[in-house]
Amino acid sequence: MNPETTAPFRYAIAGMIAMAAAMGVGRFVFTPILPGMMEGLQLSASDAGLIASANYLGYLVGALLAAGGWAHGHERRVMLAGLGINALLLGWMGIADTLPAFLLIRFVAGLASAFMMIFMTAIVFSRIAAAGRGDLQAVHFGGVGVGIAVSALLTGVLYLGEAGWRAGWLASGVVALIAFAVVYLMAPGGTLQHAGAGATNREPALPRSPELTRIILAYGIFGAGYIVTATFLVAIVRQGGEGRLFESAVWLATGLAAAPSVWLWGKAVRGIGLTATFGIGCIVEAVGVVASVSIPGPAGPLAGAVLLGGTFVAITAYGLQAGRQLAAAAPRRALALMTASFGTGQILGPIAAGYGADWTGSFAAPSVGAAMALLVAGAIAWSAGRRPLAT
Repeated sequence: MNPETTAPFRYAIAGMIAMAAAMGVGRFVFTPILPGMMEGLQLSASDAGLIASANYLGYLVGALLAAGGWAHGHERRVMLAGLGINALLLGWMGIADTLPAFLLIRFVAGLASAFMMIFMTAIVFSRIAAAGRGDLQAVHFGGVGVGIAVSALLTGVLYLGEAGWRAGWLASGVVALIAFAVVYLMAPGGTLQHAGAGATNREPALPRSPELTRIILAYGIFGAGYIVTATFLVAIVRQGGEGRLFESAVWLATGLAAAPSVWLWGKAVRGIGLTATFGIGCIVEAVGVVASVSIPGPAGPLAGAVLLGGTFVAITAYGLQAGRQLAAAAPRRALALMTASFGTGQILGPIAAGYGADWTGSFAAPSVGAAMALLVAGAIAWSAGRRPLAT
């Protein structure tokens, strides 16, 4: 088999595994573990929101740092460092037991995940673009859903084994270490490749573009909207008293819906363009967010899980692609600043939702607020361009 043909696919698979470890598990295993932590340590919803936001603050700081040129030529080393640190910090969460420690650990983990996500995405995108295999981005971003599904299965098995929340963090760290070893072997080389351009040129500054500004703004508001349900969905199920295995089932449904979502929404992108797809995706997700707290019984959380999982990874991926194409000469800077905007929204969302849940006694009002934010984000993204951006 021709190595030139298999290399883009190999990098896409490596990207999928890295995204599964650092994003699907590293960031989102917090969601199924959170109810056990809240009960075992007597954490309030606002405490939980602060821990989540500490992770997203680290993500924001990492994204801002990644926007500089200091890592030029060292993208692979920085990506692997982020992936390895992520694994170690997952294990540390299972040992710590104070709120300040959780805040520190999740902050540094957010920093590491931002480095991994930005530099691994830049590496994978450059390889598949140079080979003319843009279709493989769906494989790369599908890793988030794969990791969420793994975290659901992991926490479900641990519950059946009567293991506590600490075991969930420790087991997640082991899974992430295995992923680190696989990515190290599958993604050799650290130079970005660009079709028709020299790989050693430093990127210029971002262009001044109203469309790019709107996409960046919409991306941040989307981050604030989606993260409320992505953080508290299992806690919402716990409040409903549907049972621990149902909690894992809901989170598994989220992951299974997320894994193929980039590929599925790609069909819409080819028909109506990136910005319109972003807008429609936000509307669909808003419906799921409201359903998770308004439809009684198991149907509401399951509907919310499927609609959340079926949209948020795709919106994240195609939002990044829209920003990248609007700043084609500086794709890494665009990725970094889009991620920074996203991170800002993610910091604000859990804090507001946590305090809102403590104040009202449920996650209903925060979820409605999140749905409204998603609708605003979709409208801004839609206005960013009438012409479809090609994939």
